Amino acid sequence: MTDIIKESINITKAEYIASAVESSQFPEEKLRQIAFIGRSNVGKSSLINSLTRFHNLARVSGQPGKTQTINFFKLTAKYYKDATTKDFYLVDLPGYGYAKTGQDKRKKWAVFIEKYFLFPQDLYCVCQLIDIRHEPMPSDVKMFNWLIEHDIPVFVIATKADKIGKGTVAKNISRIKKALNVRELTILPYSSTKNEGRSYLLDFIGQALVE
Repeated sequence: MTDIIKESINITKAEYIASAVESSQFPEEKLRQIAFIGRSNVGKSSLINSLTRFHNLARVSGQPGKTQTINFFKLTAKYYKDATTKDFYLVDLPGYGYAKTGQDKRKKWAVFIEKYFLFPQDLYCVCQLIDIRHEPMPSDVKMFNWLIEHDIPVFVIATKADKIGKGTVAKNISRIKKALNVRELTILPYSSTKNEGRSYLLDFIGQALVE
């Protein structure tokens, strides 16, 4: 995948709405949701800021496991074709698999995240972020399989693509597919630093909002 595709939308507005630790704190306004999840330190906040071009929307922390709530951001997408707009929620989920987080807290987060996924709402898909530099960890595979088993659509994004040579990208994408045991899976390599993959992801979101 490359950025030769012309994105169908532009993000014209982005605002923080709520942080939730229980379902009663989810936003009352019902909008389509696109959730982002991945291992701690996978580059989730950087990707969200790159995607929206609101650079302080998601806080980038040098401390893995910093995000401990489900964060809702209301975004407005404007279509280039006819200038219509659609609002949606970008949902930033806590990172999983951080070794220095206590086992009890990890279990608590896991239960909470599962409750979010199973909560009645207009969740279009989950964007699962996996570091392209390394083979998926058991926690990555476990999360992917859990989503598939519960019929939740998954879009895999391979982050930090600028950290490896272009010739290595295809090889590492194949390695991720093999680890997830889905050879025909579409995986998007993404570089938050260079915004590579942004146009494809924006087009994906644009299509998701009209389906």
